[in-house]
Parts: sequence; structure tokens; C-alpha cells
Amino acid sequence: MIGHLGRPPHPLGDVPPVHGDWDDDDIQLALYTCYELHYRCFAGVDERWEWDPGLLAFRATLERAFEDGVTEAVGMTRGIGAVEDQLWALARGGVTPANGHPAQEAPSLSAYVAEAGTIDQVRELSVHRSAYQLKEADPHTWAIPRLSGAPKAAMVEIQADEYGGGVESRMHCSLFAMTMSELGLDNRYGAYLDWLPGRTLATVNLISLFGLHRRLRAALVGHLAIFEMTSVVPMSRYAAGLDRLGIGSRGRRFYDVHVEADEHHQTIAARDMAGRLADDEPALADGIMFGARAVMEVERRFSGDVLAAWAKGRSSLCLPLPLEDDRLSAVGR
Repeated sequence: MIGHLGRPPHPLGDVPPVHGDWDDDDIQLALYTCYELHYRCFAGVDERWEWDPGLLAFRATLERAFEDGVTEAVGMTRGIGAVEDQLWALARGGVTPANGHPAQEAPSLSAYVAEAGTIDQVRELSVHRSAYQLKEADPHTWAIPRLSGAPKAAMVEIQADEYGGGVESRMHCSLFAMTMSELGLDNRYGAYLDWLPGRTLATVNLISLFGLHRRLRAALVGHLAIFEMTSVVPMSRYAAGLDRLGIGSRGRRFYDVHVEADEHHQTIAARDMAGRLADDEPALADGIMFGARAVMEVERRFSGDVLAAWAKGRSSLCLPLPLEDDRLSAVGR
């Protein structure tokens, strides 16, 4: 696919079948590449590829494999009780997946970073998260024109904070770029794509999948809701971990801001956005919970892989990450 994108739009011809696990490195990289055409694209790629029918058809085969795999993992059955209550139960770990399998507790990356993470591991984690955090809020914003009334207003309120209230330096993506800079990392958008495994890319592709399809707007709302409802404690742990490692206030600002903002956002997301959407359009309730369960599943797989790699004393990235800033060599050692 990448070979095709280096040329002007043309028929793709026969494409290989999509097979393998839905969070396979190759599937997720191919899907991420397709989705990126809707964001900032790639240098040297003809922008007409964005809506090329042949490429969209190929993307659809990737999406089917991804969506079917996630659905099998988390289920899509009828929820019981108010959506707001279900979301809080899920956020607190009290809900089993809809497929009936026993719930698997997600390993806590934030607890590890707060207590034992090294500076090299914190840098690795920042590289993983850069795929989303440097475009933070963008895929969720696609839901705004697909909502109305109170749910739309609630999402706009959340997103306005994510975009720094219109101030560039306060945008959360800008704050994360500053964190990366303080960690001696390249904070340019997309700089580390080659370093990222499939399970990292799946955490971003899931939001793009939900955002680019109107039929999945409820899942996108559920995704954003659980993001906001499970943010405060992890963000405070990450801030504590960076502080323990000697990273100053500039490097911690991204996490500190999220602790402040998401304390308020979590209520808006659960009650005014997701809860009201389910009240206004009851047929979307199951979709909201599917989106929430889906993000918990992809994050569980991602966190498990990262912590397993660190437990074995190896990098969690596809390529070794050089220490780009000599200043950091003495930090956290």
C-alpha cells in the first residue's frame, strides 16, 4: 500500500487478502496509514488518495477485520440499566465484557510509572502515546456534527478544553509536545510512526474507525466518555512519576492539566453527553457501551504488552530509542 501511495492515484489491482489477528502489526499500520490521509497526510503523497474508491475499498477490508475482532473480544449485547450507571461501573472495574467472558483487569501502566518507571521507560511510553496525543481531540471532534442538543453541547464543552480554549499554547497536543521536548524526544507529528507496534496503533485506529463512520457515532461517544472518566487517577500518577524522575513542571504540565480538566469532564461526559444521548436516542445505548468496552480492551492489550516487555528488560517499541538529550542521562538513574 505504501508503494502505491508514492505514486499519483491509480487502480490498486489485486490486493492481498487481510488475515491474521486484528491487532497484528501489519494490519494496524496499513489501517493507520489509510486513516492518516484524513488527518495531516504524508509528505509526497497526492492528497487525492484520500477519497480514492480503490483505496477506500481496501481500507474497508481492514476495517472489517478490526471491527469484527474487537466485537468478538468485547461483545455487543443488550446492556442493563442506565448508560451513565453502566459507564461508571465499567470505569470502576465492576462490569464484565458483554461477551460473557470473565473480566480481565488491565495492568496499570500509570501505577508502574509512578512507583518504578525509569526515564527510558517514560520516554518509550511518550513515544507510544504520541500517535494519539499529538492529534488529541481531533478524531472525537468528528462526532460533533452528528449530535444535537445536550449531548452535542457537552461534547463541545469537553473538546473546547482539549483545544485549549482556542489558545495554541494551551492545546493539549501542544502540552504533550512540550512534554516530549522536555524528555529529549522529537515532538514533530508522526516522527515515531516506524517505532510503533500494532497494539499501539490500534488504540488510535479505534477512535478513527468510530469517528469516520456515522453509524458508529454512539461508540465514539462511549469512547470519549470512558476516556474522560478514567483519566484523573492515571494522569496524577504519571505526573508523580515524572516528578520522581526529576522532570520539571514544564514536562509535567500536560498531566497536571488533565487532572484539573478531567475532574470536571468526567461528569459532563457520563451524564450530559453519553447519558443524555442514550435518553434521547435509546437505540444508541448499546453502541455507547460497545465503544466504552472497546477502548478498555485495546488499552488492556497495549498496557499488557508494554509492561511485559519491560519486565523482560527489553524495549516495548519496534526499534531501539536513542537517548537524544544528554541532559537526561543523569535523570532517574
